[in-house]
Amino acid sequence: MALALAIDLGGTKVEAALVDASGAIVPGSRARSATGAAAATDRTVLERALADVIAHCRALPEWGAVTAVGIGAAGPIDRTAGTISPINLPAAHGMPIVRLVARESGLDDVTLRLDGTCIALAEAWLGAAQGVANAIVFVVSTGVGGGIISDGRLIGGGSGNAGHVGQVVVTEIDGDAAASTVEQLASGPHIVAWAQRQGWAGTTGEDLAAAYRDGDAVAVAAVARSAHAIGVGLANAATLLDLELAVVGGGFSFVAEDFPERIEAAVRAASVNAYAARLRVVRAGLGGDAPLIGAAALVHRRDLL
Repeated sequence: MALALAIDLGGTKVEAALVDASGAIVPGSRARSATGAAAATDRTVLERALADVIAHCRALPEWGAVTAVGIGAAGPIDRTAGTISPINLPAAHGMPIVRLVARESGLDDVTLRLDGTCIALAEAWLGAAQGVANAIVFVVSTGVGGGIISDGRLIGGGSGNAGHVGQVVVTEIDGDAAASTVEQLASGPHIVAWAQRQGWAGTTGEDLAAAYRDGDAVAVAAVARSAHAIGVGLANAATLLDLELAVVGGGFSFVAEDFPERIEAAVRAASVNAYAARLRVVRAGLGGDAPLIGAAALVHRRDLL
């Protein structure tokens, strides 16, 4: 059976694995290399991490069955040039990731897409969006990113950045003029920082989740603020694209058990047209495997591209 080398490059780590045509990760093939804060200022940190995880996969006995590479990367990306310019990694701006991966892997067939795009592919292939023709899949974590399936096909866009819902401008809230995008208003670090400015004593998203379960007023307000910003962003997306389903994943999405329901209510409140207000919001089905499965879908499910 043909295998794909799947690579996921994010703000804090690089991960790789071999994935078969059914979407299963080959046991023992998964390799992860943390990059940390140093990667923001030193491109060689990312280059070494890429080389390390690829070397791990190349050393496996299954390597001979690998036919192509799929890469999901934090964006923006330029899929035509084969480069990345992640917002949180200034040193990587313009990094020729396709060329680097081809060199390290020895494979010429290398496909690059946005990480949110890959997660959307994974959920459409094997997860919560399976069988849904019009869906947006997004992650709420350190940042907010996503990908869109429309009429059963992935929307890539001119440069490969379609679905970047985190950078959609929503509005300022409560006079916070510094925050205007979905990510600035709704991501984990921003919400924790907002809660701290309101006098909350916690320091992490996990602390905020515990405070929310205990009914802490600031924590409840913080979760509501995040859900509202996401809901407004999704209402805009649903209005433009007539979407049926929104799938939410990412670590911060577990800040509240009812987070999807809160987002769905915010979509209904923000939507002008009834078809947009019908957008359902559900949790992702593939968890932490989604980025790698989605990167492999760039090889195994090219019919969706």
